[in-house]
Amino acid sequence: MFTPATELSYNNISTQLALGFAAIEGGQTLIEFSDTTHIDSSAVACLLAWKRHAQQRDVNLKFKHLPANLTSLVALYGVTEFL
Repeated sequence: MFTPATELSYNNISTQLALGFAAIEGGQTLIEFSDTTHIDSSAVACLLAWKRHAQQRDVNLKFKHLPANLTSLVALYGVTEFL
């Protein structure tokens, strides 16, 4: 299980994106957000990129314990059904 940093924002999105890709490549199928407390809209793009990366590899990627503010952004951008 991959757990992103406490911050998933513009400040560190490139690093977190790469770590998530590596986790998926390593066989991870779950990304768990219980430690992630600070997010911005770049986090939504990151989730979509991880999901697309997993789908290209026939991996059924799941997200667990999305913070409320991230869930709200996902809904705001209308991408709930993709995640």
